[in-house]
Amino acid sequence: MAEVRGRDTWRASLIEDSDGGDPVASFESEESFKEQVLGFVMAWCEILVELGRGFGDILRQNLINQDSYLVKKFGGPFSKLSNRFCFLNDFLPEDRDPLHAWSVVFFVFILALLAISVDPSREAVAPIVKVRKHPPGASRVQLPDGRHMAYHEQGVSADAARFSLVAPHAFLSSRLAGLPGVKASLLEEYGIRLVTYDLPGFGESDPYPNRNLNSSAMDVLHLVNAVNISDKFWLLCHSSGCTHAWASLRYIPERIAGAAMLAPMINPYDPHMTKEETKRTWGKWLPRRKMMYSLARRFPKLLTLFYWKSFLPEKHDEIDKLLSFSPGKKDKLVIEEPEFEEFWQRDVEESVRQGNIRPFIEEIVLQISNWGFDLKELHVQKKCQTRGILLWLKSMYSQEDCELAGFLGLTHIWQGLDDRVVPASMMEYIERILPEAVIHKLPNEGHFSYFYFCDQCHKQIFATLFGTPQGPVERQEETSLEEEDKEEVLQVPV
Repeated sequence: MAEVRGRDTWRASLIEDSDGGDPVASFESEESFKEQVLGFVMAWCEILVELGRGFGDILRQNLINQDSYLVKKFGGPFSKLSNRFCFLNDFLPEDRDPLHAWSVVFFVFILALLAISVDPSREAVAPIVKVRKHPPGASRVQLPDGRHMAYHEQGVSADAARFSLVAPHAFLSSRLAGLPGVKASLLEEYGIRLVTYDLPGFGESDPYPNRNLNSSAMDVLHLVNAVNISDKFWLLCHSSGCTHAWASLRYIPERIAGAAMLAPMINPYDPHMTKEETKRTWGKWLPRRKMMYSLARRFPKLLTLFYWKSFLPEKHDEIDKLLSFSPGKKDKLVIEEPEFEEFWQRDVEESVRQGNIRPFIEEIVLQISNWGFDLKELHVQKKCQTRGILLWLKSMYSQEDCELAGFLGLTHIWQGLDDRVVPASMMEYIERILPEAVIHKLPNEGHFSYFYFCDQCHKQIFATLFGTPQGPVERQEETSLEEEDKEEVLQVPV
């Protein structure tokens, strides 16, 4: 038996040939593959350690010696600083080098801070949930240009609807949002038909790369015609979804009875905002949100690089991180509810189902670019024909050639004063340029607290818009017919 010594140990043995020939020497490894890999890694670690020591010696010889530039430049101030803190060395054991010891203390201190910053309870409460894919299930209509628009209906049927509500959704949302958590019994009580739809490229609606706010209003017009809304309808919107509601009020006012807006978004670059309104608006936002709007205005293509994971997340994250805002007290309570979290996750999953980031970029750019109109154009005012001197003189003494311009319907706005997404300063701007709008200021309410899963809030909104509930049209007609039949029976002579 022969042994070869080294890191690997081999055993030599004589094995007789099966044909009776000369013995053959064979070597068998007594070391597993795992042990060989471990030995290889350890050897490389030793090499790297020696290499580091070599670099250290070179640095000490060339940069830290008495003749080096660093020592001559910073040696004096460093020595003075070191002498001031030398009393701390008394706390160290005598056999410890202060430089090495305090380096280790500083490193451990940094690790302790990182450990403290991690909240283990939060991780336990909010486990990682992946974004799921769902089969298509929306109703769709074809628009004149060939695109398909997905929509969703709630409430009473078309022939029984006393009021029709049409709702565009906000950013990172879909047709599933509507009025989150609204009870079917409440819609039935007021005879409301609620129609929500997916914006182009969101949910199951076809994308439309060349869209603008004018085309957005035309999409709404084609949708209501396709779903048999022949009378005037109401708009319901929340947050950035109100961008499309403003466009509908501007371009198709003759079809709209009124609008219910909750925390309506306006263009943060609106040139008619005062410096104080602009300052207060931007002051409420986090740096990440400010950067998003700045990039969208100046370098929209860079949004794809910076916000790919935010707009098309692979796993669900906290809503405040996705929307880049710091929630207030009431919003925190709302978003921590399991009911809200489940609804929000499903809504996000529907909005990103096409896996295309371009519609999200288009939506942000629409919010902060030139809308094609000013909000002050919705202000109700008299518009007289003044072409020519005679018409101008006539309009001075007669109102026959004058007509009202702007949006003539009702506009109700609900604004939480603790809103961190759409600051109250935006509401103040709207109140200033649209004095006919009815503003409902909500103390202590946030961005979501008066909109999501609030039965009492929904009742207040409907009562404000529609007054006393009268039920569906069909039920009222049946009741009146029954009363007429009873009166006829009573009048029949016996």
